[in-house]
Amino acid sequence: MRKAQAQGSGVKVQGRVCIAHHFPGLRYAMGFTLIEVLIAMTLLSIMVVLLFSSLRICAQSWEQGENKIAEVNEVAVVYNFFQRHLSSAIPLWDDFTARDGGYAASRSGTARDDGNAAATENKDKTFSFQGKKKSLQFVSVFPASVGRAGMQLFSIQQQQQDKEQVIKVTLTPFFPVSEGEEWHQEEAVLLRHVSGFTLAYFGAADDDVSKNSWQDEWLEKDVQPKLVKININTTNGVFWPEMIIELKVAGAETGVNAASLEGGN
Repeated sequence: MRKAQAQGSGVKVQGRVCIAHHFPGLRYAMGFTLIEVLIAMTLLSIMVVLLFSSLRICAQSWEQGENKIAEVNEVAVVYNFFQRHLSSAIPLWDDFTARDGGYAASRSGTARDDGNAAATENKDKTFSFQGKKKSLQFVSVFPASVGRAGMQLFSIQQQQQDKEQVIKVTLTPFFPVSEGEEWHQEEAVLLRHVSGFTLAYFGAADDDVSKNSWQDEWLEKDVQPKLVKININTTNGVFWPEMIIELKVAGAETGVNAASLEGGN
């Protein structure tokens, strides 16, 4: 009995050897060795690490690209603002100090019938363009498509807001409002995270009108400068190129008065 079983087992072993010899691929279908499993797991781990590293690099590149696009857009918005409004500044005469809800120079126009009207007007009026090293005031026009259409007084200066330095723009209608009404001023932040904001003006010097030069201030003049140079620095390390804006109407006295325009408005 036992002899028959041993002979049967021998036949089975010999059969397996013959099958494995003639069909070697069936040997792997029977299972994997520990070394093969370890090698496969190692290769899989390496592939996963490489995959996640590639994804992390792609995410960082995408974020850096978006930040760069935002920085470029911010510079473009500020440049377009000055290029659109400052370049088309209108040289006008008026007193831009609020007194009793109106412009003093506009009201002073009622005294022009007097013989000393010209002297009174010259004393009260102020030229629209007033530039300092860190602030600027000028008159420009919004297109009809904007809600604040018409002439607006732009006041631009560096201020502190929410514990940071910003460049703020204040818009005031150029002409006085009707009696009993109030000015509708509007303030907007043009740029945040400002560490430096300086202005310079190119035009004729006071001592020599035939000689043009860069000046830190443009005050008490009867003409607009030819060029305005704007330098901006920010705390986030973004490079801001120097902006030089050419004024379309500059270097010549116009003698336009606000009251005369108001009558035709």
